[in-house]
Amino acid sequence: MDWAYQAGSIIRESFKKQLTIETKSNADDLVTNMDKDVERYFIDNIRKHHPDHQILGEEGSGDDVNSLEGTVWIIDPIDGTMNFVHQQTNFAISIGVYHEGVGKVGIIYSVVNDEMFHAIAGSGAFLNDYPLSKLSEVELEKSLIAINATWITKNKLMNPSKLIPIVDGCRGTRSYGSAAIELAFVAAGRLDAYITMRLSPWDFAAGKILIEEVGGTISTLDGTPLNLLGQNSIFAGSTSLHHHILKDYLHDSKS
Repeated sequence: MDWAYQAGSIIRESFKKQLTIETKSNADDLVTNMDKDVERYFIDNIRKHHPDHQILGEEGSGDDVNSLEGTVWIIDPIDGTMNFVHQQTNFAISIGVYHEGVGKVGIIYSVVNDEMFHAIAGSGAFLNDYPLSKLSEVELEKSLIAINATWITKNKLMNPSKLIPIVDGCRGTRSYGSAAIELAFVAAGRLDAYITMRLSPWDFAAGKILIEEVGGTISTLDGTPLNLLGQNSIFAGSTSLHHHILKDYLHDSKS
């Protein structure tokens, strides 16, 4: 947490400076010098204090991780880079620590709002110094669901007709442009569910730990466990709502 706070200060200072912005896989997939600098900051600290741990980082400065044996840090230095570039808000630092494939520590730091969502497995989840409650049951018609409009229009990953009834049936939808923040909001009860078609491990590793620590459920859209070394669709929410939507709406989500 101390490292995340320090990295947040470094990021806030960068608001006063000129960013170097590059693209990765496409014009919408941005990376800045700050993404790289912050990842390097974490890697340097982890190497110093835990030289035998592996590091899986979004910007590729860590290890070539192909196994979850031992202890693995899964890091996104700035989740929501497009928001960081365009808005200077709605982005977060995300850190998940796994040991032998089991989540042990999850940290999501919303930098601009100074909100530290954190959990140690078995000890509960917290927002700053306040414990987060276990997720309560909620009916679909009273739920607030995070989903990007991309997925309810024609796309290559899923038939949008599977999702439109969920959007029609819930109380409202939101999209923040940062998977880490949206998962943290589910854990905090600010959202009741989060649905997306494609995330990498660094996008959801910390959020998975937070959600499970407050009694929620997170899986792929077809209900299978997440692959922490590859891309996944993601469906997270309170266990009862997750079960209801999975059974009645997403039972054949691949079609």
